[in-house]
Amino acid sequence: MAIYAIAFVLFTLDLAKGASSDAPAGEATKVVVVPERRKLARVAMSLTVLGFVLQLAATLMRGFAASRVPWANMYEFAMTGTLIIVGVFLLVNLKWDMKFLGSFVTGLVLLLLGLAATRYYVEIVPLPPALQSYWLVIHVFVATLATGFFALGFALSLMQLLQTKRESAAAAQEKTRLGFLTRLPDSVQLENYAYRLIIIGFVLWTFTLIAGAIWAEKAWGRYWGWDTKEVWTFIIWTIYAGYIHARSTRGWRGTRSAWLAMVGFAAVMFNFTVVNIFFKGLHSYSGL
Repeated sequence: MAIYAIAFVLFTLDLAKGASSDAPAGEATKVVVVPERRKLARVAMSLTVLGFVLQLAATLMRGFAASRVPWANMYEFAMTGTLIIVGVFLLVNLKWDMKFLGSFVTGLVLLLLGLAATRYYVEIVPLPPALQSYWLVIHVFVATLATGFFALGFALSLMQLLQTKRESAAAAQEKTRLGFLTRLPDSVQLENYAYRLIIIGFVLWTFTLIAGAIWAEKAWGRYWGWDTKEVWTFIIWTIYAGYIHARSTRGWRGTRSAWLAMVGFAAVMFNFTVVNIFFKGLHSYSGL
């Protein structure tokens, strides 16, 4: 967490040293990349990789200690989930330069790891009978991987909204405090990135829904019930299906698609936190 915190500060400084907020928005559209600022981003990425390696080691050791996969309760799922979010961020950066999302990724991971360490920690206990299945490995891992792509889609959609606001101010020759966004792709490109990543997440989430139904039939003798966790998994799938459909066939581009993508990730986080803790049902495996 300390390494992620340092990376967060460096990523934030890298963004903060963008174009001056006092310049007219029309002038702030020129992108000037200062080598010292990019050095901050490179150091932050290196620290993020180091943090990822150490977190991977910690997660593996939890699994070895439990003699099973390390995602059977809220604490372990938070460890594995944040690990995968960072992993997806690093993987995507191999194809596209998305270091500008570093502040969001490391900040979110710090928040979730802090909650896990202070509120979700539980001792290792044997698995309930329903979880003693190979579907625990498949179903939960794929769901966590989908969450990693949804998280980046959310961050890109948020950046898209801010970039749209800056571009509107630039067109009107107004001053803006969003000068740092001049170093980011334009709003259209940000939206395209978000759409591609959400598509991947949606395919994985669809598999999660199907795998969950198969596991439910093996564990409880039915493919579908109206358990809270099942309902919210379907709600999330519906939101993202609506996002993809509206953007592809209804022409929902720009801010409307961005807001819908953000609502989808808000539902994912609600499912992970509120549903797991406060709603009781067949999926009450938080360990709290």
